[in-house]
Amino acid sequence: MSRIAIRPVRYLLAPACGLVLLAAPAAAASLSRSVDVNGTPAAVWKVIGPFCAIKDWHPAIGTCTETSAKPPTRTLVTKDGKATFVEPQTAHSDKNHSYSYAIKSSPLPVANYKSTIKVTAKGNNMSTVTWSSTYTPQKGKEKEANDALGGIYDAGLSAIKAKFAK
Repeated sequence: MSRIAIRPVRYLLAPACGLVLLAAPAAAASLSRSVDVNGTPAAVWKVIGPFCAIKDWHPAIGTCTETSAKPPTRTLVTKDGKATFVEPQTAHSDKNHSYSYAIKSSPLPVANYKSTIKVTAKGNNMSTVTWSSTYTPQKGKEKEANDALGGIYDAGLSAIKAKFAK
């Protein structure tokens, strides 16, 4: 009798499992960009390490306001005023010259965005700044998401490099 009771349950679960597979979200993506700059990690970190310092080095960011909560959340507004980003900080290490954050809200076609900015020694008074992330692009907007994030990272890293040009 238990055999008969188990069998129908197995047959009922098979179609449900198929529906779960069909409804799977878009695949997670990752992006990483790096630039070598003149300066020690400590010198570079002094300029880019404070969470709201992004307004001082990223050419697209007009304002940054930071909450006093621990950990803080920053609200970025672009120079043209057309886009706002709300980003809670998820990790910060002055010792390791890195911080991580997530996006709570933004105009970007992404979800589950998590990012890290890190400065590492390259030697001979040089450093490498790496900006990397993982995220889930909206279905059908994978290229748009990757291009937008790549553009943001490239512009920011180019500006950091220019700040430390000799």
